[in-house]
Amino acid sequence: MKKNATHRTPDVETENLVEDAEGLLAATAHVAEEKVADARRRLNAAIERGRETWDNIQDRAVAGAKVTDRMIRDNPYRSLGIALGLGVVLGYLLNRRSSR
Repeated sequence: MKKNATHRTPDVETENLVEDAEGLLAATAHVAEEKVADARRRLNAAIERGRETWDNIQDRAVAGAKVTDRMIRDNPYRSLGIALGLGVVLGYLLNRRSSR
């Protein structure tokens, strides 16, 4: 995916945030004050928790997409009927909203 300055994906934003945090950690590595050391430990822990959460979210999204794909492949006509029904309802609601 091409990185565009006007449209940034959550992945790019997350990567930038982690890079900035790691840069801050590297820049303060030589500072030995207790408050800075404590802040560095908390930031490291937050980065690790964030990575774990992000990996968990990605795993769940992939698993959900696989289940959805399997259901659509197992029930193609039912899936088409549901999609058509939702499209009709959504079209009706949007048309009603725009005609006001």
